[in-house]
Amino acid sequence: MSRQVVFGTGQVGRHLLDQLVRVGHDAIGVNRSGHSPVPGATAVAGDATDPEFTTKVTRGADVVYFCLNATRYEHWAEEFPPLQRGVVAGAQASGARLVVLDNLYGYAPPADGVLRETTRVSPSSTKAAVRVAMTEELLSAHRNGRIQVAIGRASDYFGPGTTQSALGAGVFEAASVGRACWLMGNPDRLHSYSYTPDVARALLALGTAPDAVGKVWHLPIGQTRTTREVVAEVYRLAGHRPRIRSVGEWRLRLIGTVQPALREYRHTLYQFSQPWLVDDDKFRTAFGDLATPQSEALATTLAWFRSAAASQPQPTPPGDRPSITAQRERNRP
Repeated sequence: MSRQVVFGTGQVGRHLLDQLVRVGHDAIGVNRSGHSPVPGATAVAGDATDPEFTTKVTRGADVVYFCLNATRYEHWAEEFPPLQRGVVAGAQASGARLVVLDNLYGYAPPADGVLRETTRVSPSSTKAAVRVAMTEELLSAHRNGRIQVAIGRASDYFGPGTTQSALGAGVFEAASVGRACWLMGNPDRLHSYSYTPDVARALLALGTAPDAVGKVWHLPIGQTRTTREVVAEVYRLAGHRPRIRSVGEWRLRLIGTVQPALREYRHTLYQFSQPWLVDDDKFRTAFGDLATPQSEALATTLAWFRSAAASQPQPTPPGDRPSITAQRERNRP
């Protein structure tokens, strides 16, 4: 059993903790609340930007995983780099391998629509430029012998517990009740989506393989279809007819006047407006096929959303509401 520390227990981190526990590791999840989302994993609350804290929490660790994100997407460029630097400081002090969850922001749109690890890096937004700089910091630290680092890049997420995503609650919750969903860009373009349990499984592989460090890896993709085909299958699994609406540049601008946070998604719109296929051949050659068949992954995700909805407290019908007096009595100490 080895000590493995996961910074970030959200959409991917919780699945990673679960898999670490399943294979018998001493799994520690670091977040802001100190609450563990996974039975058997230890949770520690703290500030990942603080090197003193990260050094303390990673002491004795064999592998450290960076699965954090900035809390406010509109302040991503300012908040994200300090998180990575804090975790790098902790992993360096402990001598642990650092496995970093990355995204595809930095790539220029490929002429053939296929993203490879060798695809030209050409950031098209401030966020993308920041992410590219963060990756270069990691690789530079590895080249200089400060730390051993492996970087895994995933595409847009879906999976159990993944609510904030292009293929998240807006699709699965809508499909489960037959409501229309809204999709960014052109839904008839091919687009690779990453299943979060597969992403976690792949990061775990990068944490142990001797030849994984010093490299960027595209994490496994179950299948690449058009977004319309993927979403139509979710509706079919839910027993409803697909009802799909698309959001382009002008609509995002319009919605952004009411919901400013949504304006931030305009910088990734190009990824949904043309073919966006992730080539994961390098990972598959090194580690085998770790991807869940997409139909199975979609069904599992839909089941999670339905279970989550069923567990929510239902509003009391007006005729069944207790009187104000009764409510006051219930609230007395």
